[in-house]
Amino acid sequence: MKTKHLRLMQRVYIILFFCFMYLPIAYMIVFSFNQSKGYSLFTGFTFKWYRSLFTNASILHALWVSVEVAVLSAIIATVLGTAASLGIASMSRKSRLLVTNITYIPVVNPEIITGISLMLLFVAYQRFATQSAWLPDNIMGLPTLLIAHIAFNVPYVIFNVSPKLKQLDIKLYEAALDLGCDPRQAFFKVILPEISPAILSAFLICLTYSIDDFMISYFNCGTVETLPIAIYSMTRKKVSPEIYALSTIMFVVILSVILVSNAMESRSYRRDQKTLRKEGAR
Repeated sequence: MKTKHLRLMQRVYIILFFCFMYLPIAYMIVFSFNQSKGYSLFTGFTFKWYRSLFTNASILHALWVSVEVAVLSAIIATVLGTAASLGIASMSRKSRLLVTNITYIPVVNPEIITGISLMLLFVAYQRFATQSAWLPDNIMGLPTLLIAHIAFNVPYVIFNVSPKLKQLDIKLYEAALDLGCDPRQAFFKVILPEISPAILSAFLICLTYSIDDFMISYFNCGTVETLPIAIYSMTRKKVSPEIYALSTIMFVVILSVILVSNAMESRSYRRDQKTLRKEGAR
């Protein structure tokens, strides 16, 4: 009897949890098809806000800037973070612990502090650059936005890749060297395939955080406007249903990427397990 009650409570808890997480998103998706601009009463089904979205130049430009910065910063941060993880993995235990704790600081640090500190750094650079003829003195805008996003994305890559490196059997790398591979070949043929799921996961996290970021972007964007900043500017008056439509499209795209990524990982895992069983049968 107690077991039945416990299972019932678990199911109720799971249902309430998912309702709390996803009901607001479902509500937004439904009202992106609402005929009127209101968000309290559904008056009829329409695609006009989606059609209007693709003719709104300011929103599309802000979206393009966000996607451009997100993709570039995610790629650069993934490369830098993976290289940093390899360097940290090769350190002694005390040095590795010290560097890992330092890497935690940008993650636990409030975003407003990170944003303001980066802004002050860029302002100080501009003052220094005005006294030098060979340095660009006006970098506020896309360059500072890109640097800021790379700066807060790198720690997330390190925290995703480092655990995978700890699980890696170093003997595989040493065996590749014994079989004639040079260190570069051993890395690309042994290490990289093993940590590639963590690298892909880190890239997706960086991409999502970068598109979503408001606080750090707000202080370092100059005259450039990202999508979160554009939405913030619109909320001073009233949020247009076009934003509901755009958010719905972004949610579907990100969900599709995650599902495809998980399906690929699952397929790769099943293929590896099948290969191992065949080798064991021999």
